[in-house]
Amino acid sequence: MGLDDRDALLVLRDAVDPQRGSDALIRDFYTHWFATDLSARDLFPPDMDRQRNIFATTMTWLFGELIAQRAEEPVAFLAQLGRDHRKYGVTEHHYDTMRDALYTTLRTHLDANWNQRLAETAHDVVALVIGVMRGAADAEQSPAYCDGTVIEHNKVTRDVSVIRLQLDQPLFYHPGQYVTVQVPQWPRRWRYLSPAIPADRSGGIEFHVRSVTGGMVSTAIVAETRPGDRWRMSSPHGAMQVDRGGEDVLMVAGSTGLAPLRTLIMDMTLHGVNPRVHLFFGGRYPCDLYDLKTLWQIAATNPWLSVTPVSEYSSDPPWAADYPDVQPPRGLHVRQTGRLPEVVTRYGNWGDRQILICGGPEMVTATKSALIDKGAPAERIQHDPLTD
Repeated sequence: MGLDDRDALLVLRDAVDPQRGSDALIRDFYTHWFATDLSARDLFPPDMDRQRNIFATTMTWLFGELIAQRAEEPVAFLAQLGRDHRKYGVTEHHYDTMRDALYTTLRTHLDANWNQRLAETAHDVVALVIGVMRGAADAEQSPAYCDGTVIEHNKVTRDVSVIRLQLDQPLFYHPGQYVTVQVPQWPRRWRYLSPAIPADRSGGIEFHVRSVTGGMVSTAIVAETRPGDRWRMSSPHGAMQVDRGGEDVLMVAGSTGLAPLRTLIMDMTLHGVNPRVHLFFGGRYPCDLYDLKTLWQIAATNPWLSVTPVSEYSSDPPWAADYPDVQPPRGLHVRQTGRLPEVVTRYGNWGDRQILICGGPEMVTATKSALIDKGAPAERIQHDPLTD
């Protein structure tokens, strides 16, 4: 039965599910792959913990979609994964050795339950994963990655930097999308960043980066980035968007989660007619609302945009003297105090809006839950994948 055998797919899903103790299987898969193909090890960072977790989570989701007989989204995801993996230098040989290592590891760990049905299903799933990724990579004609030079680094709060680059060639992306970025301080450790301006034909691009406690890459970017540094970025991902012919819009941004929403708003200013947009921009302290001046300037000349600043605390700590609170121009919204989910839902459930939420995983999850609890339909809410 292969891909139609839901019982076999369920066994395979449980085997790779990190919530069911798949650590040993995932670790053995990479160990076997690297032992049979030494060049594959060079594709990954020295610390494999995060990579193993991402792989296990992805495979669990993939098996779940196949069990539900939903093939369209997994195939599209695998195709994008194949196109994106070109940036690592993945070759035809790597796909072959990965296929063999994955199938062998599944068979070894499921030896007690292994039978013809399980073997056929495992073979077909592995063939699907490798085949779609390889085929999409082979068919893609665009460059595997784009390099650029840092031309400006502005530290706008204690832990947030605005970094501008000039790319060697323009990178085209839709407003609201994100890219994976590699910086010289941490080779082979790619991180997701959202451009904060629409695609620029001259090759300019801007990122807003917050230093996360315990985050090696984000901390290095904020603390160590210098003009002249060379960054590398992949093709864009994501489908967050505003339907300009649809309902009015609620946007909720926590800290540098502002970047993709800012890009969407800037793109909307290029059009004569837009739905109304209400943006809540939140931070811990008033001084963390680093880009209010830009937002208020846009709102002052675009009556469809309203901006409400939100801070958890009403005043700044002593160290914030270098990052003064920005006062609103006359006639625009004054700052609200409280947590974003609470402040946003004070105004109602926003159930008649297109809803876009961007920020850290905890904020996104809490805000989404608060809106749904108030009655907002879950299908109206958009956000990027929740990664830290």
